[in-house]
Amino acid sequence: MATVSTSSRRPYHVVVFGASGFTGQFVVEEVARTIDEGPNGKLKWAVAGRSRRKLETVLNHVANTLDTPELKCAVEVLVADVGQPESLAIMCKQAVIVLNCVGPYRLYGEPVVKACIENGAHCIDICGEPQFLEGVQLVLDRKARESGVYIIGSCGFDSIPADMGILYTAKQFKGTLTAVESFLTVSIGPEGGCGHDATWQSAIFGFADAARLRFLRKQFNHKPLPVLGAKIKKRGALFYCKEIGQYAVPFMGSDPSVVRRTQRYLYEEHQQSPVQYCAYAGVGGVCSVLKLLFSGLFFWLLVKFSIGRGLLSSFPEFFSWGMFSKGGPTKKQMDGTSFQMTFYGEGYTEGQDPCQGKPSTRITTEIRGAEPGYVVTPIVMVQAAVTFLNEPHSLPERGGVFTPGTAFAKTSLIQRLGRHGLKFTVRDQQGAS
Repeated sequence: MATVSTSSRRPYHVVVFGASGFTGQFVVEEVARTIDEGPNGKLKWAVAGRSRRKLETVLNHVANTLDTPELKCAVEVLVADVGQPESLAIMCKQAVIVLNCVGPYRLYGEPVVKACIENGAHCIDICGEPQFLEGVQLVLDRKARESGVYIIGSCGFDSIPADMGILYTAKQFKGTLTAVESFLTVSIGPEGGCGHDATWQSAIFGFADAARLRFLRKQFNHKPLPVLGAKIKKRGALFYCKEIGQYAVPFMGSDPSVVRRTQRYLYEEHQQSPVQYCAYAGVGGVCSVLKLLFSGLFFWLLVKFSIGRGLLSSFPEFFSWGMFSKGGPTKKQMDGTSFQMTFYGEGYTEGQDPCQGKPSTRITTEIRGAEPGYVVTPIVMVQAAVTFLNEPHSLPERGGVFTPGTAFAKTSLIQRLGRHGLKFTVRDQQGAS
């Protein structure tokens, strides 16, 4: 069972690393809202990063926002830098869990994970980069297990809704769930919306290193998972989706990678039937499609060359049609944005052999929430940490590198998220016509 107790030598349940970054400051605000949900009603925490001045500015801002002036003095500030291993070690020795908000993770993530393993701190991040997530599993899973440390990646919007959504759908399904398609739609208010430059930078590096990810996956030497029931049919690169009433494309984030890893773990470790999965995202009407094609073509051409990548990095707003910017979204933009993720599952009724005939039962579930990047992500990251601290007996028996689904499958994380505005519901379940 995971060690979650604080002590004189390890005084903090949670240390938010990268607390002065764009996403980190929202995580700090969410932790401050959630301190009474810690073990025995008290969450002991600190913030960490390179600049004490910036960290103190964030605490002052959060204290003013939440009208909690005591934060300015009650929360410890730790100075730690990815480029200074000794500072990471000092930080990790004081934390039960490090909430790592420093990205892009392919550049800055591994030193933090190594420091956590070497110094006995568990680690939760909000990474949406498959290369980093899978690379950490390949290289550091064994060391984490030997140290009894839990490394849980992608605990943000990428990819807790998708990963826990599949588990929720399977639990609600009356029979054997064999395949799921998910569709993400985002609603934008009159102020518009955009993402922060850090996400754009991660996408640039991800596309540039696509060949390395394929090479990495070969090193696992995995056998294909068995396919139960009808094989799921992948849709095209761009198609009109009647279910959501708009055009859609394959989802480019970490969701498919994370869900596959979860399904493999559940099959190999617990002999559960693996669920096939395809993820898609709605892009809107014809005008949106034209913008996507135009920007996508430029992105695909430029990302192949160092000069092109420099241009993409320097001018995110221009090359993304305003979808990303160095300043990130405003509060009004975030307040006006929400998301819906709908899961369409199929399978076989109880007692029916999945190897015989077509799927006989279908289910539709959905998750609804606020703005995904900087409202939902801090909520799910903090609730992952709160769940970890309060329910160590429900985690996997030994440490290692985990996905959200493998770490939290037996916990109350979904119920906790529901109390914080992330609603999981069954929309429909019926037999095949």
